[in-house]
Amino acid sequence: MTAITFSTLLFALGIGTTLTFMSSHWLLAWMGLEISTLAILPLMARHHHPRAVEATTKYFLIQATAAAVLLFASTTNAWISGHWDIQQTDHPLPLTLLTLALALKIGLAPLHSWQPEVLQGLELNTGVILATWQKLAPFAIFTQIQTPNSLLLIALGIASIFIGGWGGLNQTQLRKVLAYSSIAHLGWMILVLQYSHSLALLALLLYIVVTYATFTMFSIQTVTSMKALFALGAKNPILTTLLPLLLLSLASLPPLTGFLAKLLILKELTKQGLAPTAALAIMGTLLSAFFYVRLSIATTLTLAPNTTTATAPWRLSSSRLTMPLSISSMLAIALLPLPPTLLAVLTY
Repeated sequence: MTAITFSTLLFALGIGTTLTFMSSHWLLAWMGLEISTLAILPLMARHHHPRAVEATTKYFLIQATAAAVLLFASTTNAWISGHWDIQQTDHPLPLTLLTLALALKIGLAPLHSWQPEVLQGLELNTGVILATWQKLAPFAIFTQIQTPNSLLLIALGIASIFIGGWGGLNQTQLRKVLAYSSIAHLGWMILVLQYSHSLALLALLLYIVVTYATFTMFSIQTVTSMKALFALGAKNPILTTLLPLLLLSLASLPPLTGFLAKLLILKELTKQGLAPTAALAIMGTLLSAFFYVRLSIATTLTLAPNTTTATAPWRLSSSRLTMPLSISSMLAIALLPLPPTLLAVLTY
């Protein structure tokens, strides 16, 4: 793939997401989603590996199905109410269909099964786009929909938290672990979405920062499985020290960045009289915390079965661009004091 083609696809990806952000009309928002989907497909299959082609085909079929349901539901809403405004979607039938279509697009449980398989077939640089950027446009539509019936979103959120934690327990492939991590984090955002849009957006932004840093770390080290984590200490001791902090930030352990978002979500759920829901969410998070801690132990406290006699790679100069990793890692670890300020900005 040439540089011009690659730049054009990235530009189309940004244009599609921006169009959805700026749209209050269902048809324009749907067009933005489709532009984003069509732009990422060549990026996913650019290496022509059979596994990548299979993942691209699965992603295309799933996204086409979700887009068809979304267009059908928005058309049904226009037929019932006589308008195409996203914020005036209030009939139960199209509202339920739209919620399920968007849940399928971003990979909420129980409509999640495509996400680990698709992410496993992609290289890490493309996988980070699928795990972060592609969540923005559907989430922007979620924030505009008025949801008088909260039971569906609560059910999707709780199911995503538990399935995301349970599914990642027996995984040894890091891309599948990050896929189930994405499902679990999206469950937290969906839980609080109907009560505080700004808090849900804050959780999404913090998730994107931490996930981008983790994907970049794995990409620089060319690590894709838990077995490869055993030898990571001999390759680069500095990044080996940094990686557990990123994983524990994904696990939302204090005093790392990921802790405050879930703390504020729990506070909001309790204030809304949903203490049992908050308790279930905490118990589901314990499942996710287990496999994050397991990866951290595999990185720091486990040695490879054999030692290398070659020159340590961390002593050699590297041509990889590490500035994005430095900035994102710093934000993923030490951003804890700033989320209240960010929440105030988003609320304003």
